[in-house]
Amino acid sequence: MRRAERPIDPNVRIGHVHLRTADIDRVRDFYVGILGFDVVFEARDVPGWGTTGDILFVSAGGYHHHLGFNTWKSAGGSPQPDGVAGLHHVALLFSSREQLAEAVGRLVDAGVPLRQLTDHGTHLAVYLSDPDGNDLELAWDRPWDDWRSFGSGIDTPLELDELLTHRQTPA
Repeated sequence: MRRAERPIDPNVRIGHVHLRTADIDRVRDFYVGILGFDVVFEARDVPGWGTTGDILFVSAGGYHHHLGFNTWKSAGGSPQPDGVAGLHHVALLFSSREQLAEAVGRLVDAGVPLRQLTDHGTHLAVYLSDPDGNDLELAWDRPWDDWRSFGSGIDTPLELDELLTHRQTPA
């Protein structure tokens, strides 16, 4: 690790990520209908970036928006191909292993393919793609004292069935 000569505010957090989508309805069905985000705002034919398109802002827990989506310059488009620079993935951090297991269970129930399940030592991670091909990491951070040290072969497979045993069943 190397500290910056002029460090940024150590309390900076990622406020939101705004992604292009080909279809607002399809992306709402995934993020709201399956994952359970709240719709904060949705509008059609909104001017932006020299064109008009649809927008959707979603949130967890009442924040103004964690994820924004728009169809400006992307309506009906295809996913970003491999081999180009750009966003690698968005990580959604869950407050507990149980909450992560619940979200992963919803994806499994909906038949959404999971690409990779990994125990990174510091956190558990489930990787998948949304309907537009945007890659997601659903994660839960272990408490600091439970982290395995870097360089000690920290990445190991995470078993789906074991993770789902932590899924809370509705009362």
